[in-house]
Amino acid sequence: MPKVGRVELRISQVEGFLVRLLHPDGTDVRSDRNGLPTWPYERAAKDAWTVADWKRERFTPTYPGFGVDVVDGDNNPVTGQMRLETVRDSYAED
Repeated sequence: MPKVGRVELRISQVEGFLVRLLHPDGTDVRSDRNGLPTWPYERAAKDAWTVADWKRERFTPTYPGFGVDVVDGDNNPVTGQMRLETVRDSYAED
């Protein structure tokens, strides 16, 4: 089972945005913690989904007991109502 850092990397490769796994109290999970299941998805979620949709439909069922921050291209956490397309576009180079 992969370490947290590997899970975060795999999510970013598939989904097109960075994430930070969190403990229930909101603190970061150390990237060297192991024992998490591999990210099971091969294709990115739809652009029309919101961050809240993505968390509810993909992240929470896969990693119960953990929270997650989805971060934009400036490494800032985004709100739940932001569309995934907008998050992904924030990584585009100017």
